[in-house]
Amino acid sequence: MINSVLIFNTQGKPRLTKFYQQIDVDLQQKIIKEIHSLVARRPAIACNFLEGSKLLGGADTRIIYRNYATLYFVFVVDSSESELGILDLIQVFVETLDRCFENVCELDLIFHFEEVHYILSEIISGGMVLETNINDISHAIRENNRLMKSNTATQGSQDRYGWL
Repeated sequence: MINSVLIFNTQGKPRLTKFYQQIDVDLQQKIIKEIHSLVARRPAIACNFLEGSKLLGGADTRIIYRNYATLYFVFVVDSSESELGILDLIQVFVETLDRCFENVCELDLIFHFEEVHYILSEIISGGMVLETNINDISHAIRENNRLMKSNTATQGSQDRYGWL
């Protein structure tokens, strides 16, 4: 099971945090700091898998991450998940973000956080993987955007004519 998905920059500032378990906010902040300290000091040639600490759940927990430019994409999972499968899932997530934002960057994650959370929810729900096909995920996002635009246009015309 996926316990959490974190994206933070090289300075450790969180850009996306999604915990699939109920965790106190103070503990979440400690977890983010600990993961950043573990991941940021590793050399680029090191393996992308780490065992979790007591704070994260012990030896049963794995930290799997990828570094893209100034961002770390981190998945915290239990031992039942495949490390290589999660690395592939990170790649799917990043490629989907890249399709949606055309050359995604850190600012896209900051200013479009709702859409980023929606994209993540198309891929993972409740800590379980829902979809890994980038084309299907992109199609669902385009359909959602189309529906949002049509709802906005409908509400705008209702306001203009005083139907509300």
